[in-house]
Amino acid sequence: MTAALLLASVLSQAYYTPAEAQAVFGQANDAYYKEDYAAAQQGFQKLLDHGYGGSDVLYNLGTLYLAKGRLGEAVLYLERARRAGRAADVEGNLAMAKAKQLDQVVGAAAEEPFLQRVVAATSEPFFSWAFLVLWVGAFAGFGLFLVLRPGRRGWALAAGALALFAALGAGSVSAVHYTVATTVTEAVVLAPELKAREFPKDSGKVSFEVHAGLKVRLLETAGPFVRIRLPNGLEGWTEKDGVAAL
Repeated sequence: MTAALLLASVLSQAYYTPAEAQAVFGQANDAYYKEDYAAAQQGFQKLLDHGYGGSDVLYNLGTLYLAKGRLGEAVLYLERARRAGRAADVEGNLAMAKAKQLDQVVGAAAEEPFLQRVVAATSEPFFSWAFLVLWVGAFAGFGLFLVLRPGRRGWALAAGALALFAALGAGSVSAVHYTVATTVTEAVVLAPELKAREFPKDSGKVSFEVHAGLKVRLLETAGPFVRIRLPNGLEGWTEKDGVAAL
């Protein structure tokens, strides 16, 4: 009883200290293991609401929703955990969630644009750090060229130029990641069932249906409707409230 009152008191605060946040996290975990999913969900959600949305919180919330059979929310938070840097167990839980989905999209996958293929094949943190290191190395090489005596500084110029050239390449890849992140929006279907129509009106002819847990791409918005694209390239308009952006 005392622990429950303490948790309720902390949850009601507008601001958590790191120690309080850790206490809420621990209490929510304990509730999850006791299968008190309502209390666990409340704790994890409060952490998100108070700005403590780390990868572990997102992962635990996604795992909780998976245990409850709410596939839309499970995929949403597990995908967010993966984007936040969580590696352990995310792929396995996502695979379990996707195996339970009603939508097993058929048809040839639409070919991704070039920039999206670059993002899928490269690591943004690696190329960001590579750009920084190479950029510093390039200026170090040019600096040595200026201070070394003639006849002994040719290698410094060559090393600086090579580092600068490589830094520009790494910077270009980082720029591609930034461009895609700010222009391409993916989302997860939360509603148990959504009808996709030919145009953004309730009177529009239904082209297909999607169900909770399916990951889609958001293309444009028109009032309460959003145009989505499936992994196989199929497009349609559906209710905006039925999906959540990653």
